[in-house]
Amino acid sequence: MSGTIVITGGAGFIGSNLADALLSDGEKVIVIDNLSRAGVTQNIDWLRDRYSGQLEVAVADIRDPAAIEPVIARADAVFHLAAQTAVTTSLTEPLEDFDVNARGTINVLEAVRKAGRRTPVIFSSTNKVYGGLDDLRLFERNGQHTPADELIRDRGINEDRRLDFCTPYGCSKGVADQYVLDYHRSYGIPSAVLRMSCIYGPRQFGTEDQGWLAHFLIRAIRGEGITIYGDGKQVRDVLHVSDAIAAYKAALANIGKVRGRAFNLGGGPRNAVSLNQVLAEIETLLGRKVELRHEAWREGDQLYFVAETSRLKAELGWRARVNWRDGLQDLAEWLMNRERPGQAALQKVQA
Repeated sequence: MSGTIVITGGAGFIGSNLADALLSDGEKVIVIDNLSRAGVTQNIDWLRDRYSGQLEVAVADIRDPAAIEPVIARADAVFHLAAQTAVTTSLTEPLEDFDVNARGTINVLEAVRKAGRRTPVIFSSTNKVYGGLDDLRLFERNGQHTPADELIRDRGINEDRRLDFCTPYGCSKGVADQYVLDYHRSYGIPSAVLRMSCIYGPRQFGTEDQGWLAHFLIRAIRGEGITIYGDGKQVRDVLHVSDAIAAYKAALANIGKVRGRAFNLGGGPRNAVSLNQVLAEIETLLGRKVELRHEAWREGDQLYFVAETSRLKAELGWRARVNWRDGLQDLAEWLMNRERPGQAALQKVQA
């Protein structure tokens, strides 16, 4: 499209990668971000170095309607990615979590409604809207928690799964998810929701509370120990950020087909890995053992989540293209360059 695209949370991991992709296509992008997350100013500097003439940055908080409304009024499309992203933080600061994720989303939607242009909105949701999946019967196979249901085992969890908000984070994101869909029904705003699994890749400054795969790599590269909560056999379908960005762009390009609908966005069964499996691959990449510690399970942690993405494929022709091992190597090389400037790549990766 030609016009102005607003990305809330555009200084973050996914937001900065999305901004880069859109700017490289020649689009004009406005990033709305309060720059509160560690490392995100580096992402803004990186974008400004590459696209100084096309990029505009509005330092604002989505909790402040007066600050964001004039910016969103100029938008021809909005990607709403700004969020409080950690389950752990939501458990200690539930009011702040609600204000950012639920009220902040209402503020964005209201800004779009007040502008009166029916601007498309693509929202970044989460698989946590499906809850802990405690009803899934699981067994252990090849060191992984595995569904007893053969269909789920082969395809993953689809969008027909009932919503079951769990933890304040799941509740706040779930509320936002449903409001985004309802603003299409109630106000005719062309909106769509992407319920994401574990996204990873370059420009991710992962922490113990969010962005676990990058966090594992950062700790390992620094020679620091890693804490596993639970047995490490929990399974996630990891998705490289380049594949996620392709889905976001396709959703906007086909908003007439996907408006008013929610889609799972993840790596699917081909990219389903346990935490222990990822750790073993990291040891292979680094050529050394990683020190591990085990702690008790965390509240709301799913033993298994793999997204079925057949609806996204049917509507948009999208599929995950990056194999998780190749994606992990890509992230490892980016992090090594950041952690140890001047070293082009990991020696083990080059071998």
